[in-house]
Amino acid sequence: MADTLLETLGPGYPFVEGLVIPVDKPLGWTSTDVVRKVRTLMRKLGHRKIKVGHAGTLDPLATGVLLVCVGRATKRVDELQAEEKEYLATVELGATTPSYDLEHPIDARYPWKHITRRQIEEVLQGFVGEQEQEPPLYSAKKLEGKRAYEYAREGEEVKMRTTRITIYAASVEGCELPEVPRVTVRIACSKGTYIRSFARDLGERLGSGGHLVALRRVRSGGFRAEECVTPEQLQSRLFPDTLTVETNPA
Repeated sequence: MADTLLETLGPGYPFVEGLVIPVDKPLGWTSTDVVRKVRTLMRKLGHRKIKVGHAGTLDPLATGVLLVCVGRATKRVDELQAEEKEYLATVELGATTPSYDLEHPIDARYPWKHITRRQIEEVLQGFVGEQEQEPPLYSAKKLEGKRAYEYAREGEEVKMRTTRITIYAASVEGCELPEVPRVTVRIACSKGTYIRSFARDLGERLGSGGHLVALRRVRSGGFRAEECVTPEQLQSRLFPDTLTVETNPA
């Protein structure tokens, strides 16, 4: 589908009428960076007041499907954001970090050599279904008008409110045990699920610690990673004379 999408695009495409562009978000880019890049391309095409937004934030350390809505398609943001998501999450066991991922250094280590693949598979089944999940303190969740990460950076201890989520399926995709304490899990879940919190909870349920070391969104609703376009592909299609997309997404 990526090739088909690119074939339909061009300087004369009626973007204002509305288009959902499934972008493969690069590692290190924020979701806002991707939106800014698409908006810049639209402005270079002459669409100076066109609306551009995204349906479902991905952290800078994650890659994969980010739905960018252009023109009248921005009216679909809430609808698209509410759809089921699927991820490949690599979790390192035996250690935790304050942010539950690699954004912060390890703050505690735990035994992990007792863990087996079979045990992980059994524990994963306990995650399937509706549940309350506690978001990470280092997140954009709002508490009393402030983002949670603002409290964290100021050193304030706050209790995060749990949110109701659903995990539809969870299975082991790859396991490096017993040599290395890492497991890759395929997770299908609802809007609002924090995979970083899932990594923390998985470690706890295994009698150890855990934090996220890699995350890729492979599906958002009916859009799959193999159907996505990269920012480079999008720019080169709209502006064939441009050899590369700028390294700085801003």
